[in-house]
Amino acid sequence: MIRTLTNNRLFLVLCGVIDAMISAIYLTLQAGGRTLTFHSWSGAVELQGKFALAAGICAIAAGVLRSESGKCWLLALHGLALAALGVIQFGFVRFPVSLLSVSLLIIVMAVSIGALELEIGARLRRLQHAAGGWLLSAAGIASIGFALAFVALGFHWIRIEPGSYTDLLWLGAFFGFNAIGMLLLFVRLGGVTLSRLVPPAKLYNQLWL
Repeated sequence: MIRTLTNNRLFLVLCGVIDAMISAIYLTLQAGGRTLTFHSWSGAVELQGKFALAAGICAIAAGVLRSESGKCWLLALHGLALAALGVIQFGFVRFPVSLLSVSLLIIVMAVSIGALELEIGARLRRLQHAAGGWLLSAAGIASIGFALAFVALGFHWIRIEPGSYTDLLWLGAFFGFNAIGMLLLFVRLGGVTLSRLVPPAKLYNQLWL
């Protein structure tokens, strides 16, 4: 799995950059929601839908392409949920979409990427890459925290005041954090070179299987 992600690190970077752009759009909408016209609003949502679809495709590609020793299904699941969100925002921009529907997709995204970060973090710690391992594990825990937050938002356990656009703030924060997580994966996977992993054969096999 890690070999697959290492082979497809470019797609992780692309996904992270696009996630950052989606975050910027959400935060811009949240800041100016009361003053935007309908056409400006729908245009921004349609644009971010295109970005989400592109980011989802990049995440799927990073998880399944060049996978000689195993596909990364967690990242592929993350990409599928992200692409589905993009289709909803791009294809159904003129139709009302419930916060619960969006939240459920975000929950799938957050849990899948969080589980992936926790798994890779644990493997890095077993290989004595403690700093990178703990950093990825912390990112995984935070991703799971976002999933719990969107459970509360989707089921209205967190009340959103009319006109506050708090949901957009949460979405912007999630995509911003997700961008950081993707770039962190890129950096940590790049730092774990084959020459560092060869000496302990048992640990080497644990990492790449």
